[in-house]
Amino acid sequence: MKRALITGGSGGIGAAVCKRLATDGLHVIVHANRNRDAAEKLVEEIKSAGGSAEVGVFDVTDAGATKAALEALLEAGPIQVLVNNAGIHADAVFPGMSGKQWHDVIDVSLHGFFNVTQPLMMPMIRTRWGRIINVSSIAAIAGNRGQVNYSAAKGALHSATKSLALEVASRGITVNAVAPGIIATDMSEGVFDEKMIQNMVPMKRAGKPEEVADLIGFLASGQAAYISGQIISINGAMI
Repeated sequence: MKRALITGGSGGIGAAVCKRLATDGLHVIVHANRNRDAAEKLVEEIKSAGGSAEVGVFDVTDAGATKAALEALLEAGPIQVLVNNAGIHADAVFPGMSGKQWHDVIDVSLHGFFNVTQPLMMPMIRTRWGRIINVSSIAAIAGNRGQVNYSAAKGALHSATKSLALEVASRGITVNAVAPGIIATDMSEGVFDEKMIQNMVPMKRAGKPEEVADLIGFLASGQAAYISGQIISINGAMI
């Protein structure tokens, strides 16, 4: 059974991805940092539905703690599917943005990508099969007022996706990024009201976490073996 790690696995999109990958027959490691209770509840839900799952708790911004946690997880075998989904918002217009707001967002989305992905690479390479999927945002493609930090972090993730894809293409490993638009999660609930969504999204609705999970599930499958180095948008025709 292939093993999958989903960072930020207890959140809206992350939870949907965990359920989808478990349904597809993978052993799912639901990562959490502060929200361990939600991760444990999700694991029990997956197991009750006949899936295989466990919780992994660590702070992706802490390189030492992340490496130690991953080494413990790797004792059970390589992790061949990685979904880098952890991310935070700390929105502010740039002239009023604090250094903490800038660094906090960069630390989770970009440094977290390195801290989690790099230790998993050699075990994955030795299997000559792997899927790395980085969850980005429409903000990295089109920009968004008040999100210079978030756009910068996710935009850098796009470049890292393309470069890493080149490095591991001959090893049976694909690396892609998924860039969602407005998705109906707790994170977006207080930001976009129904009228805003009607005006911004040609499909006149927010996307569902399950729709993002379906795309990620496909990219994590054997059917997507020739898709790599791509930034794939899922945004209801916004751009």
